[in-house]
Amino acid sequence: MSTIEFSKRLHDLSSLLQAFAYKLTKSSEDSKDLYQETAYRALVNQDKFRVGTNLKAWLFTIMRNIFINNYRKKIKANTIFDTTDNDYYLNTGGKTVVNNAESAMMMDELQGMIDKLDNTIRVPFLMHYYGYKYQEIADQLDLPLGTVKSRIFFARKELRKLVLERYDMTKYFN
Repeated sequence: MSTIEFSKRLHDLSSLLQAFAYKLTKSSEDSKDLYQETAYRALVNQDKFRVGTNLKAWLFTIMRNIFINNYRKKIKANTIFDTTDNDYYLNTGGKTVVNNAESAMMMDELQGMIDKLDNTIRVPFLMHYYGYKYQEIADQLDLPLGTVKSRIFFARKELRKLVLERYDMTKYFN
C-alpha cells in the first residue's frame, strides 16, 4: 500500500478515531492530542501494517494502547513517596502486637452456624470451603455433580439467613 493511499484511508477514518479518542479521554483537548499521536505513530509504523488486514482495528488498537500507556504514566507520576524523617511509628522497627481476638470470635460464631447445618449440605459445603472442586466432591460423596452444586448453594443460602438473623439485619437484606 502506498503512503498516499494509506494517508487517504487514515483520513477517511479520522472522524471515527476522534470520536473514540474523546470517548477514552472525556476531554476535547486530550482527545485531539491522542488522535494526533495515533496518526503520527500510524504513519511512522506504516510498514508494520499488513495489507489485507483491518486498518480500522489496527488504528483503534494503537490509540487504545497509547491511551493506556499515558494513563499509567499519569498514575505513576501522581504517586507520592514520603521521605520525611517524621515517620516515627513507621520506621521504629519495633515489634507490633497483633490482636486476632475479634476475628477469632467471628470465626467461632461462623463455625457454630456451620455446625448447625444439616449434614447433607454441611459436608459438601465444608469440602468446597477446604478447596475441593465440585467434581472431586461429587466423586468422593458418590453424588451427581448438580446435586453437589445445589447443596453448596443451599448451605450458603442457609448460612446467609443465619448470619442475618444473628445480627438482626433481616430488615435490610430481605
